[in-house]
Amino acid sequence: MGRGDLTDDEWARIAPYLPKSGRRGGRWNDHRTVINGILFRVRTGIPWRDLPERFGSWKTVYERHRRWSANGTWDRILQAVLADAGAEGRIDWSMVSVDSTSCRADQHAAGAPRRAPRIPKRKSLPRQHRPDEGLGRSRGGLTCKIHLAGEGGCRPLAPGQWGDSPQMIPVLERIRVKRPRGGHPRTRPNHLGGDKAYSSRRNRRYLRRRQIKHTIPEPRDQQANRRRRGSRGGRPAGFDKEMYKRRNEVERTINRLKQSRAVATRYDKRAYVFHGTITLASIRLWCLPDRYRTEQ
Repeated sequence: MGRGDLTDDEWARIAPYLPKSGRRGGRWNDHRTVINGILFRVRTGIPWRDLPERFGSWKTVYERHRRWSANGTWDRILQAVLADAGAEGRIDWSMVSVDSTSCRADQHAAGAPRRAPRIPKRKSLPRQHRPDEGLGRSRGGLTCKIHLAGEGGCRPLAPGQWGDSPQMIPVLERIRVKRPRGGHPRTRPNHLGGDKAYSSRRNRRYLRRRQIKHTIPEPRDQQANRRRRGSRGGRPAGFDKEMYKRRNEVERTINRLKQSRAVATRYDKRAYVFHGTITLASIRLWCLPDRYRTEQ
């Protein structure tokens, strides 16, 4: 077993949820070897063609990652791993925070074909396809955004892309952890934390409607606007300083994700492939034993 490869315990967590081999169209190459190759590339950020020979053909490894990013296989595996973690009581629902981060996009991430991609052997678009490929230009060059909700144990519950305040609601609606005894999946944390970027009447109204307690500071311009409107401005938003101190957990979650170089710097041209890279890095964090959570 090479450095960074899946351990036996980690493999046992994801093996039951992988696509079955031997279906029409030929047999899959060994899943464990291919996934170790994908993880090697996610961890190191090297070009696909430079993968070590012990992982087999680089094109096989790349095509497996692209296919599973397009058809939602990585998303389904993450949901299954989250369900197992919820059944084991490993999810800290006491405080879930939302935040986003910018990732530098390598020059090779630009230049994707203008034609829309298709799922192999299907005519539908990939689930996470974006016409703009999720790239933007800043002073430093091309960048992209990662937006996620992280639980108290510094692991992501709903990783994804897009910006800040307008995307808080879509991020929260992606939290769906199945219950071990059936019934509706859990979608609501006990408490939600966020910075000033998430302070808007729309977001607070949504959280109140879903009965989610939250700690989001109110910017000074919003405070002044509320006071200027008098009684029509409504009551001040509640703020718990002690709970807000725990918002660093989502920042630590982002730092753990960015330990994977292919996440910290985007090399993928297609947005849906980069989404699969983020999702796979999240799966790996959930497969790690809990003792790693306290050491890092």
